Amino acid sequence: MNSFSIFRTPPTITYGQNSFKKVGKDAALKGKNALIISDKVMEKLGNVKQCVTFLEKHGVSSSVYLGVETEPTDEFVVAALDIFKENECDLIISLGGGSCLDTAKAVSVLASNGGSIDEYVSEKRMAKEPPIPHIAIPTTAGTGSEATDVTVITNTSNQVKMMIKQPAFMPATAIVDPVLSISSPRYVTAATGIDALCHAIEAYLSKRAHPMTDTLALSAMRLIVNNIRNAYTDGSNIDAREKMSLGSLQAGMAFSNASVCLVHGMSRPIGALFHVPHGYSNAMLLPAVLEFSKEACIERFADLGRIFTSEKDLSDKEAADIAVESVKKLCNDLEIPNFQEWGIDEQEFKFAVEKMSKDAIDSGSPANNPKVPTMQELEELYLRCFDYQFSEKIDALK
Repeated sequence: MNSFSIFRTPPTITYGQNSFKKVGKDAALKGKNALIISDKVMEKLGNVKQCVTFLEKHGVSSSVYLGVETEPTDEFVVAALDIFKENECDLIISLGGGSCLDTAKAVSVLASNGGSIDEYVSEKRMAKEPPIPHIAIPTTAGTGSEATDVTVITNTSNQVKMMIKQPAFMPATAIVDPVLSISSPRYVTAATGIDALCHAIEAYLSKRAHPMTDTLALSAMRLIVNNIRNAYTDGSNIDAREKMSLGSLQAGMAFSNASVCLVHGMSRPIGALFHVPHGYSNAMLLPAVLEFSKEACIERFADLGRIFTSEKDLSDKEAADIAVESVKKLCNDLEIPNFQEWGIDEQEFKFAVEKMSKDAIDSGSPANNPKVPTMQELEELYLRCFDYQFSEKIDALK
């Protein structure tokens, strides 16, 4: 561990059932004219209209941008920023999955600091002015974006997912209401749930982990492992939804301060080139990356394994093996596909492997992994994941 560590979270976090109702009161403390950044699914479910109503009750007017679709791009950011400026807004509210939240983070910084979002990559440009106040309201239990100072935006000119991390991207307020996640379909619950688990695992394995992040990561892993199947099989199970939302929040705080590792480094190029949603691409990669990394971090893998099992007197190696096999079984139970099953053309995938490996290394995330891969090892991992079988070797766990 470094001689000192930094820990950042949103100034205010409100979580629990029906906490969404607080958005109007919170917004009135920060501005008078909000831009709501959301998507058409949230509009159809009535959540956007409800948000507008909550704001109106506290004297806050609003405009709406519903153009976010799948993974966020720089084009979404430009379009939302234009609406923000046209309507002279002074506040941003994001409502939806991680794509809505990440888009809003970018707008909140650009609206007060100028420039284009690609200029902020690798701290080439730092936000010197305070961002526009941003209230982040996630509707899935997965990304943890409501509690991070990270935004991931695809650059449409070169098809690279830009991971941008600066304090200014941290939301001013996070409102985490598990009731909003009840509408999530099973496949979204699975993908975002594994994404949250991946955040917790990578925060715990990261070379930049420290005691504060360890505490949150371990708690998040327990909450997610013990509740994800219930949330998946019965989406109306509010107890499971609440614990998943809390686990996702804790995982977000953990990885924002400890950073992510190899899974995320490999995942971003897949999203940029093949448009696989972030949660799914993380889930598709996670078991194989854990297999690759295990021997470099046996004790920490053992901690994860002991979360999955009630068996006593296990050696660290036995518990570490259980960790990997249990994650594989979980992905299998949640019907996570591999890249081949997703429908990606094998030749196109193989052709892209070299670029994806280079982009992964350039992102910096693989350097935080317990075992740092070479370019060749990365290429081999990508190829292994293409038709990876999650059902292998799980009989021993039954």
